[in-house]
Formats: sequence, C-alpha cells, structure tokens
Amino acid sequence: MTATHPHTHEHIHTPTMAAPKTALRPPPKRRAADLAYDAIEALLSTMQLEPGSQIVEAELAERTGLGRTPVREALMRMVSIGLIVQQPRRGLLVSTIDLADHLDVIQTRRVLERLIAACAARRATAPQRQAIVRCAEAMVEAAGRGDLNDYMQADRALDLVTHQASHNDSAVKAVVPLIVQCRRFWYAYQHEGEIVEGANAHLELAQGIATGDEAAAIAGAERLMDYLEVFARKIIDK
Repeated sequence: MTATHPHTHEHIHTPTMAAPKTALRPPPKRRAADLAYDAIEALLSTMQLEPGSQIVEAELAERTGLGRTPVREALMRMVSIGLIVQQPRRGLLVSTIDLADHLDVIQTRRVLERLIAACAARRATAPQRQAIVRCAEAMVEAAGRGDLNDYMQADRALDLVTHQASHNDSAVKAVVPLIVQCRRFWYAYQHEGEIVEGANAHLELAQGIATGDEAAAIAGAERLMDYLEVFARKIIDK
C-alpha cells in the first residue's frame, strides 16, 4: 500500500513558491500494530476470514508475518469497533454480515464520506492530490482487467491517502469500520460488471478532491455512496 512520498530536499525553499508546511512533513512512521491491522483488514474484506469464523492469534501472526503482540493489539482494536466479536468460551470470532443493518451502514458512511471528501479537497497537498488520482486510475485500470486483488489494493491505498489528506482524525476513525463492512458486503456479493462502475465512481471522487473543488468532491462521494446503496438494495431485495 503506497501513499505520498516526502520531498527529498526539504531544506530548499524559494521565496515565491514556498511549499505549505504540511507538504514538507513526511507521513508518520506506521507502527507494527497498524500494519497488522491493515493485513487483517485485507483478510476480512476479501472474505479470507469468513464471517462467524474463529480467530486464532498464532495463525494470523504466521499469515501476516508479524508478531503476536501487534496482531493482538490490532484484534482488540477491531473488537472495539465491532469487526471482531469476543464471546465467552468461544474466544474471538469474525462478525457476521447483517443484511438488515447494511443500509444503515451506508447511510452513516455517506455523511462521513461527504465530510472527508470536502476536507481533503480543501486541505490536501499537491503531492497528495496527485496520489489520490493515481490510486483511482489504478482502480479503473484493474477493473478493466477484471483483477479484483489489484482493485482492492488500490482502493485501500486511495482511502489511506485521502484520509491523511483530510486531516480529520475523528471522521476517519468513525468511517474506517464502515468501509470494511462495505468492502466485505461487496466482496461477498460481487457481480460481474459492478467493478467497473465502482472504479468510475472512485475516480469521480478522486478528481473532485484533486481539483480542490469541495462541491465536486462531495458530488463524487455521493456518486460512490449511491453506487454502494443500489448494489446493496439489489442483494437485500432478492
């Protein structure tokens, strides 16, 4: 998963083209627990950890190549936001996908995505804007090839850089578990052809953010949420 790269000549400034301070500050180094969270989230999103299945720390540590301590910390974080449930005598289980609740998930996510898109359009640095569009273009390219793994990887990369660009930690913390629920739902019920429509919706959102036009960014977020809602209703109404 890639995001923006810090400038290699941070000490160089020009009097007329001084870069904003946020552009010169490299992203914070990610902790092992954050890497473990990302790895486990990918397993959840792609249904490699199936809803209702039991979690075994040692197996996850081996699968992710990370130690048991960061894996345990990541799992406890997932328990706190409902992606993993802790049950007496059964231990940790992957939460189930609740069809009845999913439209509420999308409705709540819609509000947060609008806010994050507007913040990112307003606050993103030039390198972040470029990275956001590159990630969305990678989604479109992967969709054209029908490569679901590359599509999902580019999707996660797009979320990461957009969330960093928004500088709104409260909204990001609230939206992340909803994004994972939507990814799991989409992956569980995917249909041929939907991937291209989804990629184009992400590209519209990315282009809106990149222009710095908050209204365009919000419109892109709305299109993405409309896509997810229509997709969900097709499944729920069956």
